Amino acid sequence: MPQQRSEETRLNLLEAAVRRFSITGYDTTSVDEICAEAGVSKGAFYHHFPSKQALFLAMLEDWLKTVDVGLAGMRQATVPETFVHMTRILPAIFAAADERLPIFLEFWTQASRDETVWEATIAPYRHYRDFFAHLIRDGIKEGSFRKVDPEAAAQVTGGKLDVRQGPGTSNASVGVAHPGTQAAVLGKNPAGHCLNDLN
Repeated sequence: MPQQRSEETRLNLLEAAVRRFSITGYDTTSVDEICAEAGVSKGAFYHHFPSKQALFLAMLEDWLKTVDVGLAGMRQATVPETFVHMTRILPAIFAAADERLPIFLEFWTQASRDETVWEATIAPYRHYRDFFAHLIRDGIKEGSFRKVDPEAAAQVTGGKLDVRQGPGTSNASVGVAHPGTQAAVLGKNPAGHCLNDLN
């Protein structure tokens, strides 16, 4: 029971932080405001998170775990079937993600200023690029796709990540296809647009 209450407190803090960051932004939101929103003490906050930044990064990690579980559950008997299945499921996932657009904007804003947040924010895009590359390799092995460079194909299928400069520079930029755009590309013609390039 104590462990369950502890997990509930952590979840309440994360949900409260999402609400506060979405309304007032990361910089202007204080730990006191998050605790008041969650209905917990500052002692409880620091029991779970050593800092506001640690809570911020935990929010990102928790969301990415949810996406990972969703992607893992999409595997079908063959890789082409997996891609087609993804075109049916991903729009709903990304529609839910759009509801948290203010938080995603906060992630990118903080990433442009802080090396730790920068690395935590760009790592998932590399992870998902690798996920698609692995999927394409499986498609080649099973004979569904012609032989192509999996990494290059993954750039097209999973979105392109172009990290030019890190935080602390005047023109730090990262070019990532918006999830909604990826879903649209896959969803308009899943059997033709993307898969024909590999078949």
